[in-house]
Amino acid sequence: MKRLFASRYTRWLLEALVVVGVVVAVHAYTQRGTVRGTAPALAGTLLDGGHFNLADQRGRPVLVHFWATWCPVCRLELSSIASIAKDYRVITVAQQSGSADAIRAYLRKHQVRFPVLADPDGSLSRRYGVRAVPASFVLGPRGQIRFVEIGYTTELGLRARLWWVK
Repeated sequence: MKRLFASRYTRWLLEALVVVGVVVAVHAYTQRGTVRGTAPALAGTLLDGGHFNLADQRGRPVLVHFWATWCPVCRLELSSIASIAKDYRVITVAQQSGSADAIRAYLRKHQVRFPVLADPDGSLSRRYGVRAVPASFVLGPRGQIRFVEIGYTTELGLRARLWWVK
């Protein structure tokens, strides 16, 4: 009986290690090609008509979030990003999501507000090595990329990363 008990837990431990290994491998695969180190330049006219320049944001953490109107996973994160934008510096990039008017209509429909740069041709996304959305880059106060997350990330997870780099 004791041997059966030990082998069952050994099996569970091995299965858990395999699952963790697969998750780590998928995470590494989705992040391949994304930039590291100092964040690339990011500037332009926001959908609300204001101007944004990442270089002006030094001194506090910044969340750079790439998303798309056609992405169902991005839709799940909309309210989380809007909530974080109330407490932290956030810039979002709407990747290949149509015209500025179409993006504004999408934001109104989902009742969210946060700063948005339109990226109709994907050039801003390519600069960051973004191949899939949503993609979140947490920058430290000196503009260094400290965390990269591809795919759904909880609000708590993003807030914890922003707090950590503070």
